[in-house]
Amino acid sequence: MSENVIEIDSLTKIYKTGKTDFKALNNVDLNIHKGDFVAIMGPSGSGKSTMMNIIGCLDRPTSGTIIIDGENISTVNDNQLAVIRGRKIGFIFQKFNLMPSMTALKNVSLPMVFLGGSKADRDHRAFELLAKVGLTNWATHRPSELSGGQQQRIAIARALVNNPSIILADEPTGNLDTKTGEQIMELLVALNREGKTILLVTHAIALKRFANRVVNMLDGEVTEDT
Repeated sequence: MSENVIEIDSLTKIYKTGKTDFKALNNVDLNIHKGDFVAIMGPSGSGKSTMMNIIGCLDRPTSGTIIIDGENISTVNDNQLAVIRGRKIGFIFQKFNLMPSMTALKNVSLPMVFLGGSKADRDHRAFELLAKVGLTNWATHRPSELSGGQQQRIAIARALVNNPSIILADEPTGNLDTKTGEQIMELLVALNREGKTILLVTHAIALKRFANRVVNMLDGEVTEDT
């Protein structure tokens, strides 16, 4: 029996917009197994990004329970939530979210500033991660000097800084051409083979072949889990 790294039970999220309530998630149940590569798919407004934000400890549910690595994140305070997020989860975004004035090396090492340790140790770790994504020769370049694919590789290296057990990738190929997007997906597959649990949020049907499991969402509910 596979070990669950994420357990979601009766998860509901309601946003208030003026006098109207919008139910972004409606009583969702979902278990993610350790080592899964899950593609969460659905059209805009289906609830997939809301669920990703809650799993990533960036938002809180209105009701229901979510347990990550045995910790119930539905009941912890904001400081505890931030600690769990920093310790267990790495984020990869569509728009890369790199600091334009910083080199590739500094972009990767930046999250480590909050963890303590010497600058030399941070730079060493960042250089190791740039090597992992094949960008050691670009360590001193700024994002504007890099291609979209190279920028996303830097973002992946940054996501690995804390050696997270879970990687959340939100439309990671959305700003890339097809060939470069496939290279990024192959990199995620390689990380999954190393034991990382990958959750990919996407509307691109072509990407589901990289996952070992596909969860389809519509109107805030899981409609299919294969």
